[in-house]
Amino acid sequence: MTPTLSHGDLHAYLDRIGIDAPAGPGLDALMRLQLAHLQAVPFENLAIFAGRSVTADNNWTFSKVVDQMRGGWCFELNGAFAQLLEAVGFTVHRLAAAVLLGGPNQLVDHLVLEVVLDQPYLVEVGFGDNAPIVPLPLQAVGPIETRCGTFEFLNSPQGTTLAQLVDGVPEARYRFKRVNHQPRDFEPVSMRLQSDPALHWSTSPFATRLLDDQGTRIILTRDRLKTCRGNDISEQSVDPDDWNDVLFEHFGIVESVPPEALERRPDYGV
Repeated sequence: MTPTLSHGDLHAYLDRIGIDAPAGPGLDALMRLQLAHLQAVPFENLAIFAGRSVTADNNWTFSKVVDQMRGGWCFELNGAFAQLLEAVGFTVHRLAAAVLLGGPNQLVDHLVLEVVLDQPYLVEVGFGDNAPIVPLPLQAVGPIETRCGTFEFLNSPQGTTLAQLVDGVPEARYRFKRVNHQPRDFEPVSMRLQSDPALHWSTSPFATRLLDDQGTRIILTRDRLKTCRGNDISEQSVDPDDWNDVLFEHFGIVESVPPEALERRPDYGV
């Protein structure tokens, strides 16, 4: 796509994630931008609980992440990050994916990015704690070792599956086809996911972000604050009366999540 961010927008975005403008597109710049974004911009679903709709529109995603200093879910975070990358000079493709964490799924419910350099890379800033924090070469054959785990691409007639190896066994994260889409193509699924009361997006509030380049992550769920360093997990309970204060302290988000959203319900991973 043609870059949509102005010069001023680009520098406002770079300020938001705390990084200087790269000299141009390249793998090192891509890695730095991805890591900075994951550490600065939370993966969260809180707008739904405040009664606000979210969209995949470019203007909305930029405004929410940069102007409002918020996070969001995949359509917002990967959508906004795509605009940043394009403004820097990267070639970016927006891919539609089906999340497989809960088992087989044929419905598109995720947006992920392919960035083309000397070879294509999968780039992710909108999938919580089950995703790589560095670009993954899409043409790689066999396991890909990273600081936050080992990943592998598994190809089939249905598409390409991103899997993470856990104790040597591949666990599917999502499946995608390498077909470029426009932001508007994700609008129907975005509306479906935020309006279906049976889905965890609308039943359990959460926020999470990366803390360092080793994969350490902080996660706020309905009643707990967890810090995960590999297999070392520390957690503390969070009282509903303190939830919004904890949200601001650890994620910099000002939001009033209503008490009924924090009532005990089935918990979900993020």
